[in-house]
Amino acid sequence: MEKGNHSEATEFILSGLTDRPELQVPLFVVFLLIYGITLVGNGGMILLITIDPRLHTPMYFFLRNLSFCDLCLSSTISPHMLLNFLAERKNISFTACAVQMSLSIAFADSKGFLLAVMAYDRYVAICNPLLYTVTMSRQLCKQLVAGVYAVGVLDSMIFTCFTFRLSFCSSKIINHFFCDIPPLLALSCSDTRISEKVMFTFACCVIMSSFIPVLLSYVYIISTILQIRSAEGRCKAFSTCTFHLTAVALYFLTLLFMYLRPPSSYSMDTDKIVSVFYSLVIPMLNPLIYSLRNLEVKDALRKTMNKLLTNS
Repeated sequence: MEKGNHSEATEFILSGLTDRPELQVPLFVVFLLIYGITLVGNGGMILLITIDPRLHTPMYFFLRNLSFCDLCLSSTISPHMLLNFLAERKNISFTACAVQMSLSIAFADSKGFLLAVMAYDRYVAICNPLLYTVTMSRQLCKQLVAGVYAVGVLDSMIFTCFTFRLSFCSSKIINHFFCDIPPLLALSCSDTRISEKVMFTFACCVIMSSFIPVLLSYVYIISTILQIRSAEGRCKAFSTCTFHLTAVALYFLTLLFMYLRPPSSYSMDTDKIVSVFYSLVIPMLNPLIYSLRNLEVKDALRKTMNKLLTNS
């Protein structure tokens, strides 16, 4: 770490989504609603999958962990963001900023690799259905999820160290609503060219290493589905993937747009909108995507609610 950079910046100021005073309360209400739905949706999904034995399958085991990542990603960003909407001084300490960045990267990366693991699960289920139970054993599922979290933590440590080794000695105003890499690089008074190139290359590797397995899995899945003779069989096979495909498309498209652009093309205002989508809106939408048309989840929810009403 460069000498003196801790003494140069002991705290930062988050500019937020907008500096217009008349919009602070309406935005607080909107994002409080988004965060509330995220908590209820993902928390409910985790609870439902945990208590219903019929959902104790590899697919729902991974979905529970996806909900956990969504819940944690949103909770890393939303509370401080909501507080800043109503606060006069929108400060965040140097340490809290580093922790927020580290956690957001860890859960965002873990989520991407979880989507890749879920794609592999769908590949085995559709392309090798007779070996599905043997291949996707409980032990393998636990190992895959443990690996996902380990990679997420390692990624976050690398990105956070490369960012916070820089000096921040002039302006302390972060043009964003949370501590993210691009606005902090723009704020630094160090020569960031090497850090930008290293992190851009590493970001490419991280995103591609989770996106390519998804792509390859669905090439094989679609090829297998097209070989099914009956239209009903094709529809049934493809319906098991539609929820996952929707989640994959939403997440990776925003992530690719956000981080795989040359630094010279960054627009902070655009990045704020994209960041809101991938860090706050998508975590809210995922439980809805996986539950609205998923008959197993809806049936489990209905029976759980009936049981609760009967007991009460």
